[in-house]
Amino acid sequence: MNPLIVALDHPDRAQILAWATDFGPHVGMVKIGLEAFCAHGPDLVRSVHDHAQVFLDLKLHDIPNTVAGAARQCNALGVSLLTVHASGGPEMIAAAVEAAPDVRVIAVTVLTSLNAQTLSVVGQGQDVNTQVQRLAKMAI
Repeated sequence: MNPLIVALDHPDRAQILAWATDFGPHVGMVKIGLEAFCAHGPDLVRSVHDHAQVFLDLKLHDIPNTVAGAARQCNALGVSLLTVHASGGPEMIAAAVEAAPDVRVIAVTVLTSLNAQTLSVVGQGQDVNTQVQRLAKMAI
């Protein structure tokens, strides 16, 4: 599979679909982020899926049952790759994986916008590298 993923991070549906049409045949996947998904919903995913495999970057983080339900819907949409927050814990991650057998689920450890000070404020008082390693080991 082609390892290239093109981010379709834009609020305009027409622009997203134009990029999906142009790039879809030439890349491994296209990414739909939270802004585009909130603006245009599952119908956008269906439309983009006509042109390329979809990486849905929603970074799900909720109770296991709720994340499982969302992952199940992503599976039904034909999503190929889905993100969850590792900080949701092993049960939440497992629930997503089990509910979406046709979707590769990846766990986001620490957002790139967070630094040690922010991690301390939110109660995760470790440096970024330590937190990334800890959450990655737990997610695996």
